[in-house]
Amino acid sequence: MDNFGSDFSAGAGSGKMDPSTIMEQVKVQIAVANAQELLQRMTDKCFKKCIGKPGGTLDNSEQKCIAMCMDRYMDAWNTVSRTYNSRLQRERARM
Repeated sequence: MDNFGSDFSAGAGSGKMDPSTIMEQVKVQIAVANAQELLQRMTDKCFKKCIGKPGGTLDNSEQKCIAMCMDRYMDAWNTVSRTYNSRLQRERARM
């Protein structure tokens, strides 16, 4: 987040801030936040599903379960994301 503030301060010295630059920075920050949320949710769900007794190491079955769970979660997320984006594009085309 430090880069976010420093990018704005660079344009603030001239008294003008380019709206398209600001919009791009906001989009990047939203994408980063979404990726962090995706990873957190995936970690929480797969941990609850695959780890019965937390310990110092994961046994083979836990490792396989985590890997499969994360793969399935990402596949599902990608499917939903593609479907959502195509629906948005169709709705925008109607306007």
